Amino acid sequence: MHSSSDPSAMSLDPRPAPDLPLTPHHSSPTPTRRTAKLGLLLALASAVAFGGSGTAAKPLIEAGLSPTHTVWLRVAGAALVLLPVAWKHRDAVLRRPGLLIGFGLLAVAGVQACYFAAISRIPVGVALLIEYLGPPLLLAYVRLVQRRPVSRRAMAGAGVAVTGLALVVEVWHGLSFDPIGVLFALGAACCQVGYFVLADAGREGERPVDPLAVSAYGLLIGAILLTAFARPWNADWSLLAHSVTMNGHHLPALVPALWMVLVATVLAYLTGVVSVQYLSPPVAGVVANLEAVVATVLAWILLGEHLGTPQLAGGALVLAGAFAAQSAAATKH
Repeated sequence: MHSSSDPSAMSLDPRPAPDLPLTPHHSSPTPTRRTAKLGLLLALASAVAFGGSGTAAKPLIEAGLSPTHTVWLRVAGAALVLLPVAWKHRDAVLRRPGLLIGFGLLAVAGVQACYFAAISRIPVGVALLIEYLGPPLLLAYVRLVQRRPVSRRAMAGAGVAVTGLALVVEVWHGLSFDPIGVLFALGAACCQVGYFVLADAGREGERPVDPLAVSAYGLLIGAILLTAFARPWNADWSLLAHSVTMNGHHLPALVPALWMVLVATVLAYLTGVVSVQYLSPPVAGVVANLEAVVATVLAWILLGEHLGTPQLAGGALVLAGAFAAQSAAATKH
């Protein structure tokens, strides 16, 4: 969530959401079996696309591109591709500027920068599994800050996810993984909370913003913020003309770069946003949990990052906890 999830993939309010028809598809509150199947396929495509971001980025980082420059390449490239979408929804800038700036700062720049910094120090699968503490942290925010009720099932899921995290990082060994890398991954999880909070806020009020606009302007604003911070003119972009190594095999650097921009960002966001038009946001959020599984499997196959039994068991608990926490809300819609 991503670093890697769709910005409207989860609703904060456990109560039935009011009808705010942002698109024509919302005119029918009960989707047909055919549209639900289409929504599920799109949500699965989004999770698979998002799951490949770390696997595509890591060879570029190992070839000499800094994590900051790598995330700038991803966000700026995607923002450039989605410029037509931003232009079509340009009225959103005047209607909800604070929302779009906040989304670009936290949900795009913050999540991606922290996640890419994490995978430069710890395995991709571990970083993403830690980032999936975002949903349990979101429940804590809803309960403690917004003072909204949270079901026992959701809280139990959060507890399971935290237990899984303890197994992933092997706390009994005093963090067997790089502690700074773990902190970066936790930072991505915290930014993911802002991701969901702001996405939910975009649907509320008298001036709701189309999710497509939130995604496009979030990436555009994130790219502008990252440009000031990353200073891409200092990067050695000539390495994109050479080859990189992925699990002992050489391939052109442009292959993972284009995969990261076009598949793991543009395709991932667009399919994820459209899927929410056919599925309820909580259900789409549950499907998005598969991103962590995809990322771990791809990192295993393409990067040779083999995880031990404790990490695999902990990862399963993190996913199960996140699934239980989100599906607790989904059953109420």
